[in-house]
Amino acid sequence: MSVPAPTVPPSPPSPTLSVIICCYTTDRIDALRAAIDSVTAQIGTADEAIVVVDHNPGLLGRLRADDTTGRGVRVVPNDETRGLSGARNTGLAAARGDVVVFLDDDAALEPQALSGIRTRLAGPEIVAVGGAVDAQWDDDRVPSWFPPEFGWVVGCDYRGLPADGATIRNPIGAAMAVRRDELTAIGGFSHRLGRRGAFPAGCEETLMGIALREHFPSTEIVRDTAFRVRHRVTADRATVRYFVHRCFQEGRSKAVLATLAATSTALSSERSYAARTLTSGLWLHRRSPLRLLALLVGFASTTAGFVVGTVATRLRDLPREDSRR
Repeated sequence: MSVPAPTVPPSPPSPTLSVIICCYTTDRIDALRAAIDSVTAQIGTADEAIVVVDHNPGLLGRLRADDTTGRGVRVVPNDETRGLSGARNTGLAAARGDVVVFLDDDAALEPQALSGIRTRLAGPEIVAVGGAVDAQWDDDRVPSWFPPEFGWVVGCDYRGLPADGATIRNPIGAAMAVRRDELTAIGGFSHRLGRRGAFPAGCEETLMGIALREHFPSTEIVRDTAFRVRHRVTADRATVRYFVHRCFQEGRSKAVLATLAATSTALSSERSYAARTLTSGLWLHRRSPLRLLALLVGFASTTAGFVVGTVATRLRDLPREDSRR
C-alpha cells in the first residue's frame, strides 16, 4: 500500500505594488529621474509607478512632456492640500496595488529592493515595512561635525535603529511600504504633519505607524534592510544652519503628534532614543569635540521646538475649549 505524499500548502501570492514618488520642485529633477529609473527597472507587469507633483504646474508639464509616461509611469497632480501628506494621500487614492511603496524624489532603489517588500508582505501578519536608507552625501563627504545619531535630520538611517527584521513603531519616509487597504482605512496621512515644500516638518509617518498598530493590533511593522535606497543629501542640508532648523521643526512636529495620537506612549521611542542612543553618543564622541557639540545642540534644538510647539498647540486649542463652556 503506497503512502500518499504529504501535501504542501501553496505559497501566498506575491502582492502587487504601487510605487509612489512625491515631488515638488524642478531643482531635484535629475534625482527624481534617477528614482523613477530605479523603480521602472524593478516593477513587474502587475505593478505600477505613480509620480505625484505637489502644486507645481511647471514640473507637472515637464514630466508629462518627456518619456516618463511612455514607460508606464502615471504622473498626477496633488489634488489635496499642498504638502507631502496631501501628495501621498493623492497617490494612495490613485493606487491599485495591494501594497503602496513610498519613495522620496531624491531616493533611488538599490537592486532587488522591491523583492524584500514582496517577501515580507506575502503573509497577512505584517502591515508595513520600513526600508534601510543610506545617505548619499554630495561628493561622498560626510561633514566632520555631523553625529551619526542624527541621520534622521537628513531623512536617513541613524545609529540606534533596530536590526533587520525587528519590530518598529514607524518607517523612515524615504522608503516605506504599507498595505493599501489598511492605510486607506486609517485615513492616510494627516495634513497637520509633514513637510510642505522645503519646510522641514515631519512625523506624519510616525502618526501613521501608531494608527496602524491601534487599528490592526494583530499585525506588525518591521524593518527590512533588503528594501534599501540611496538617499541623496545635497550641500544645503549639510550645514549647521539646516541641522539646527530641522531639529527644531522636528520638535514642533512631535508636539503636534502628541496631541493627535490617541495613546500616551506616542513618544516612547523618542524617550528611549534620548536615554540610550544620545547618552551613549556622548561617550562615543568624547574625543570629537565638534560632533559632541552638534549632538548637544541637536538635542537642545529639538527640545526647544517641542516646548514651543506644545505651547503653540495649546494656545490654538484654547478657543475651542472656551467655546464648549
